[in-house]
Amino acid sequence: MDNHSTTPLDPRVFDAMIPCLLGEFGNPSSQNHPFGWRAEKIVKNARIKVAELIGAQPKEIFFTSGTTESNNTALKGIFEIFRSKKIHIITQTTEHKSVLDPCKYLEKQGCKITYLNTDSTGLINLEDLKKAITEDTILISIMFANNEIGTIQPIEAIGKIAKDKNILFHVDAAQAAGKISIDVEKMGIDILSISGHKMYGPKGVGALYVRSKNPHVRLTPLFHGGGQEQGFRSGTLNVPAIAGFGKACEVAVHEMAEESKRMLVLRERLHKGLEKAGGVSLNGHPEKRLPNNLNLSFAFVEAEALIMGINEEIAISASSACSSATPEPSHVLKALNLEGDRAQTAVRFGLGRFNTEEPASYKYWKNAKIKEMSRKQKNLIISAVRSLRPGGVLVYSTCTFAPEENEGVLDWLLGKFGDAIEIEKIALPILNQNRGLTKWEEKSFNPQVQNALRIIPNALMEGFFLAKILKKREN
Repeated sequence: MDNHSTTPLDPRVFDAMIPCLLGEFGNPSSQNHPFGWRAEKIVKNARIKVAELIGAQPKEIFFTSGTTESNNTALKGIFEIFRSKKIHIITQTTEHKSVLDPCKYLEKQGCKITYLNTDSTGLINLEDLKKAITEDTILISIMFANNEIGTIQPIEAIGKIAKDKNILFHVDAAQAAGKISIDVEKMGIDILSISGHKMYGPKGVGALYVRSKNPHVRLTPLFHGGGQEQGFRSGTLNVPAIAGFGKACEVAVHEMAEESKRMLVLRERLHKGLEKAGGVSLNGHPEKRLPNNLNLSFAFVEAEALIMGINEEIAISASSACSSATPEPSHVLKALNLEGDRAQTAVRFGLGRFNTEEPASYKYWKNAKIKEMSRKQKNLIISAVRSLRPGGVLVYSTCTFAPEENEGVLDWLLGKFGDAIEIEKIALPILNQNRGLTKWEEKSFNPQVQNALRIIPNALMEGFFLAKILKKREN
C-alpha cells in the first residue's frame, strides 16, 4: 500500500520489454541498419502511446529518466530562455522537492519565485494566484495531484488564468498520470512531467510534454551531446524502458476509468475500517483527491511507530519525514497547518492495481494493534502526569520543533486532568546524539524540576516539547 512511492511492474509491461532486452538491442539513432530501424520504431510506438494518455501529439513527447529530470528541464529550461529579462515564476509550497529545489537554485540565479500557500486541505486559492501574477511572470508550475495527501488542484482553471495572461503553465503529473484523466489541450497545459514507475512501468524512464503550437514552447536542454529527442535531451535512448513505459500508458488508457472506480471503493472501505481504531483524522481534501490516496493521522500514535508495528504484513509510508537530521514533519504537512500532533501521526496509504480487498478491509488485528499502541501511549502520559510533584515538568517527546503542533496533546491532558492540573508551556530543548538532555538544558531547570522530569518515549525522540504541570491538588 505504498504505491505513491513506486508501483510494481505490470506483467504486460514486462512482456513488452523482453524483446528489447534480448534480440532487439539496436540503438534508435543508428540509421544504417535494421537493428537501429526496429529500435526507432519501438520508440516511435511508445511515443504515440504516451501522447494518447495525455491528449498530446507524439512529436510533443520527449523521453527522460523520470519526473525529476523532466521538472528540472522545464524550470531551468524556461529560465535560460528568458534569462536576459526579469523572470518571475509562481509555484506552491506543497510541490514535490523536484520542483521546490530547482526553484531554490533559480532564486540564486536571480529568478524571483512566489510560493503560494494552500488551505488546510492542500488546495491553492485562485485569487491568490491571480494577485501573484506580475508583468515579469513567465511560468506557473503547479502539480496536478499531491504525492502525500492526494489533493487534486483545479488544473483547468489555472490553465485558463495562465492563458489569459500569456503565461506558460507547467504541471508535475507524476501521481496523476494513469490514475485520472489528463488532457493537455483542454486544460491549457504547456509543459507536463510524468514518470513510468508511478504507473506500473519501469523505473528510470519518464517523459516531458512540450507544447508545439499556440504557443510554441522553447526550452534550453539540460544535456548537450548527441542531439537526441530533437535536441531536448541528448543521450542514447533507453529502449527497453521506453517500450515498457509505452505499454504502461497503453494499459492505463484502456483500464484507468474502471481501475479508478475500484480504487475508490477499496479506499473508502479502508478508511471506514481504520476509523474503528478511534482518533483518526483525514488529511487532504475529502473529495478532490486521487482515488487511491488515503492520508490519515492516528491520535497518540506516531507514524513511524505505526509503520514499524505493521511493516511485516503491509507496506505503508509516513508523510512525516522525521529523521535524526531533520526532526520535523514533511513540508507538505507543515504547509497545511494541521492541528495538534496530526503532522507527526500522519500515515500515507497508496492503493494500487494489485491490492486486493483483504488488506483494504484492514481486519481486526490491524485495528487492534493501532488501538493498543494508542492506549499504551495514553497510559504513559497518564502515569507521568500522576507521578509529578507540584511544580513538576512533563516532557513529551515529539519529532517536531514546533511546540504549537502539540496543542492537541495539551488539550487532551486538560480534558483528562482539568480539575487537578494547570498547563504552562515553558521550553523546547533539543536532544543530543545520545538522546538525552544536554548540560545546558539541564541547567535551565532548577533542582526540584529536574527531579520531577518524566520522559515519555515515542518511536522517534529527536525533539522534546515541555509542558509545565502545576498541580491544583494531589490525585
